[in-house]
Amino acid sequence: MNTEGVRAWVRLPSGKRLDLLNPTAFDWDDEDLALGLARTYRWGGHSIWPLPLSVAQHSLTVLALRRNEEPTGLAAHAELRELLHDADEGLLGFDPISVIKPFLGEGFHQLAGSLQQAVFQRYGISYWSPDEKIIHKKADRIAAASEAVHVAGWRSDEVKQVLKIPFKSLEKDA
Repeated sequence: MNTEGVRAWVRLPSGKRLDLLNPTAFDWDDEDLALGLARTYRWGGHSIWPLPLSVAQHSLTVLALRRNEEPTGLAAHAELRELLHDADEGLLGFDPISVIKPFLGEGFHQLAGSLQQAVFQRYGISYWSPDEKIIHKKADRIAAASEAVHVAGWRSDEVKQVLKIPFKSLEKDA
């Protein structure tokens, strides 16, 4: 697709301009990213709670789960990586529900990937090793199972059978 002359940028609360087709690590302020994560909803914004669950809340849950799995603690860069694992969604203001992701096409996946790459570059975050990625995905999927039950109103058996998440949700009081 020829993108010459196409406006594909957004103005952020800081006044900075984020070029979605060619993002750099300097296109946003920390506050822009924090606001984007807090204002971008998971589960399509649907919730049995009075308010929807944000990507920021999800990221904090994933970080807490990772911390619980590391008896000696996580290094600061590993904590930041967990906290910002969905930062591209905060910059886009869009967290597509998983069932539509295959239909969004390669262009969307490239866009999300380039945003995530810019985030990791800005904050000096390295990508997960294959073993680290497995541990991260487990925490991410446990968080998703828990959100499905406690936020989106799915039953535990539906989480496993329909959503294909093999992990149990956290207890409500955990």
